[in-house]
Amino acid sequence: MPFIIAIDGPAASGKGTIARALAAHFGFHHLDTGLLYRATGAKGGDPVTAALSLDASDLARADLRSAEAGQAASRIAAIPEVRAALVDFQHRFAAQEPGAVLDGRDIGTVICPDAAVKLYVTASDQVRARRRAAELGADPEEMLAQLQERDRRDSERTAAPLKPAPDAVLLDTTHLGIPEAIAQAIAQVNKVRG
Repeated sequence: MPFIIAIDGPAASGKGTIARALAAHFGFHHLDTGLLYRATGAKGGDPVTAALSLDASDLARADLRSAEAGQAASRIAAIPEVRAALVDFQHRFAAQEPGAVLDGRDIGTVICPDAAVKLYVTASDQVRARRRAAELGADPEEMLAQLQERDRRDSERTAAPLKPAPDAVLLDTTHLGIPEAIAQAIAQVNKVRG
C-alpha cells in the first residue's frame, strides 16, 4: 500500500514548497491539486466538461501560476460537479507506489482522509500576501485583499471547504524559513514512518 502524505492550507502558506521537498526527499510522487482546478478553469467553456476531459498534459500550461488562474480555480472549485469529476484523478494519483504527496485544500478531509500523514500549513495573511506579491511581482495590499477573498470563498463553500482535518498537524510557517519548515515536515513524516 502506498504511503500518502496529505498537505492542506491556504494559498501562499508554503504547502507547495513543502510538498515538493517531501516528495523529493522520500522519492514519492507529487501532485499540486490546485493545478487541476487552475487547468480546468484555463480550459474555458463548461467547467464540468473541462474537468472531465482533463489530462496530465493540461497541468503543464505556463499560465497556471497567474493570479487570474488562481481566482478562476477558486470559483470553479466551489462547483460540486467539478470537484466530483476531479476526485478520481486524485485517487488514482494517490495510489501510486511507493507513495504520493498531494497538496491542496481538501486532501486530508475529503480526497485522502486515511493518509498516513496530514499536515495543515498556514501563515499569517500579511506574510502570505507578501510572499505571493513577490512571486507574481504584484502589489502586496492588492494581493492581501485577493487572498482574503479567496480564503473566505474556499472556507465557506459547501463542497469540501478549506479546513484542517481533525488529525492534521498544524505547521505555521509565518516565522519559519523554507529549510526550517521543510525540516519540521520531514520530522513529522519520519515520526510516522518510524
